[in-house]
Amino acid sequence: MTLPLLEMENLRVSFPTPSGRVDVVKGLSFTLGRERLGIVGESGSGKSMTGRAIMRLVRRPGQQIADKMIFDGIDLQAQSEREMRHLRGARVSMVMQDPKFSLNPVMTVGAQIIEALKTHERLGRKDMKARMIEMLHSVRINDPERVINLYPHEVSGGMGQRIMIAMMLIPKPDLLIADEPTSALDVSVQAQVLELIDELVRDKGMSLILISHDLNLVARYCDRILVMHAGEVVESCAAKDLHKATHPYTRGLLAAVPKMEEDRDQLPVLDRSAWSGT
Repeated sequence: MTLPLLEMENLRVSFPTPSGRVDVVKGLSFTLGRERLGIVGESGSGKSMTGRAIMRLVRRPGQQIADKMIFDGIDLQAQSEREMRHLRGARVSMVMQDPKFSLNPVMTVGAQIIEALKTHERLGRKDMKARMIEMLHSVRINDPERVINLYPHEVSGGMGQRIMIAMMLIPKPDLLIADEPTSALDVSVQAQVLELIDELVRDKGMSLILISHDLNLVARYCDRILVMHAGEVVESCAAKDLHKATHPYTRGLLAAVPKMEEDRDQLPVLDRSAWSGT
């Protein structure tokens, strides 16, 4: 029997407030194999915080605890910050929502990609450049020799996101966490970036966690889906069976998605009393 790549049991993430600590992730448990897992829900449901917790990026005054958090046999909770730095990027990478806030504005694109590679591997300068050019080609940047000398403000949003993907994938990680990777892009570029991520994940045999609020998008690109509400998983299903979802929250989200040939006068509003008891 193949062991899962990631085992998460009873993950809790909390932050202090004037009235006491508040859990933003409440007892989350799941396993991940060599597959594409989608995590969906409204803003504030705990999706992004789950991704950050896997990377151990919840900073004080936030706290994260779990009964089990095992990645490929490694107890993530037992790792020191120095040990986690060796895991981040090399074994687990995370693509953030907006490249404008993730790329360093005072470093060229090439310098940032090389820095990501140098952190985890020892290669000669010529080999590093060849690897960088190859990676930029793989994310469909046609003129990488020119692009590596540009600064982030000189590239478009779509190219910036491709650069971020190249930076996260160049160390060849086992798990890629993509946190709403297309939310900052216009519609014409979104499909290109998602097709690219899907192609790279399949070609390299990686696992993927795709975090999004777009149910149809996740159903298209993932094998399995977790639906989160208020820090908890309310439904788990195969992506192909999303239309058969039974939980009122999931049904409400699906019903609220506008359709191309819309004949409803008004989009439905989520009836939270149906499951929250309020």
